[in-house]
Amino acid sequence: MITGSLSKETETRLIDFFTNSINPKDMAKTIRQINHILSLQVMKDFETMPGKNNIEYNFYCMNRLAEALDPYLDAE
Repeated sequence: MITGSLSKETETRLIDFFTNSINPKDMAKTIRQINHILSLQVMKDFETMPGKNNIEYNFYCMNRLAEALDPYLDAE
């Protein structure tokens, strides 16, 4: 896993994106919906899917991003 701080340019682009394109809560919802659809497809075609070693990690990262944008699983 890569960790570290974001560059000012990246921060500016993210702020601009979430200000002008989509709010973080809606983006988190979209990520969760896409992950659900992709998960169903992966389960269907897992044996023939190229790059299946990275799929679990990619889902993990997308879920972490969704949680950072709008905590859902951590909500009590």
